[in-house]
Amino acid sequence: MKYWSYFVMKLALAAALVAGVWQAMHAVWPEPEPFMRVKLDPFGTDLAYTFAILFLGLFAVALGYVAVLDQRYRCRTCLRRLRMPVTRGSWQRVLLGPPRTEYICPFGHGTLRVKDLHLESPEATNWHQIDNIWKELENLEESRK
Repeated sequence: MKYWSYFVMKLALAAALVAGVWQAMHAVWPEPEPFMRVKLDPFGTDLAYTFAILFLGLFAVALGYVAVLDQRYRCRTCLRRLRMPVTRGSWQRVLLGPPRTEYICPFGHGTLRVKDLHLESPEATNWHQIDNIWKELENLEESRK
């Protein structure tokens, strides 16, 4: 729940930033002159204003993309950035072991497997939660004996 709350907070912060830029732009931008006693909307009639709105829209989309990309590479438990990327698989044996990158939480909460080869529609990333990393390492050591 904390993971999604953080994501919603990031999106709300990005929306507030875009709304603030929108308000500042309207406060600074001069009012258009009336044409035949009709006050026209500057969007579509004023080229500079139209491009400013276009760039504001692109800025909003970029902020959303950065928020989603940042959230994708965070731990689902502690919200820290995932680290230590390890490349697995092979580009030569795509059918047997497709290439992927694995990230791990610095506190051992889990691993994230991201596929490097995208042949069809985007696939969901594979988050593997680790309950207790020390218990898992002890079990691994006991199974080797």
